[in-house]
Order: sequence, then C-alpha cells, then structure tokens
Amino acid sequence: MATQADVRRIALSFPETEEAENDFAFSVRNRGKARGFAWLWKERVNPKKPRVPNAGVIAIRVANLGQRDALLATDDKKFFTEPHYAGFPAILVRLASVTVADLKVLLEEGWRCMAPTELTNTPKRKQ
Repeated sequence: MATQADVRRIALSFPETEEAENDFAFSVRNRGKARGFAWLWKERVNPKKPRVPNAGVIAIRVANLGQRDALLATDDKKFFTEPHYAGFPAILVRLASVTVADLKVLLEEGWRCMAPTELTNTPKRKQ
C-alpha cells in the first residue's frame, strides 16, 4: 500500500521537481513552464458543486492514450479513469492498491513524459 508521503518522497527525488504551493501536485520545469506529472484527483461528488480532493487517488501522466488503456486493462482495482479524463493521457491510481515499487515506476514514467530531454538522460537523485 502506497501513501501520499510515498508520492511526495518519490516525486521530489526526480531532478527539477516542484510541489505546488496550494495543492498536492508535482511538476517539472520544461522550457520555462511547470509541467504537471502527478496530482491529487479531485472527484465530482455532487454535479452542482466543485470537485473535492480524494486523498486516496493520485492522477499520473502517461506517455499516450495507448499506455493509459494498457494500464487500465491490467488491473481495475489499481487503475481507473473517468469522463473528465477522456482523451487525456493520465491514469487514476488508487494508492491503497499499489505497492511503493509500482508507484515509483508510474511516477518516474510520468516525470519522464514531462521533463526536458536533458534531464531524462541524467542520473536521478537518491531517495
């Protein structure tokens, strides 16, 4: 079982990663802009109200829709999506259902999707 503390520790171990000031979200600078690769899922509980954070689910960027669909096909207890993410390359991950090792792989892939090439070819910092 992974936790938000694991997400934070792993995400911040990647070069040039920043945590948002007012949200549980992580990005990497690419061409001067913060490019998000992981963030807390905000669930639509009431259709007429704003989305609310769901502490048990993290959204992680993936390379493309094919990769997202492949992950969705592997284990619906770990991974899911919702209409809000239709056509967007990200997967929703239930933290209670993934191991820390699984989470590390997912976060690293998400980071690589958004990081500049010069960073992806350098060794990562120790955790």
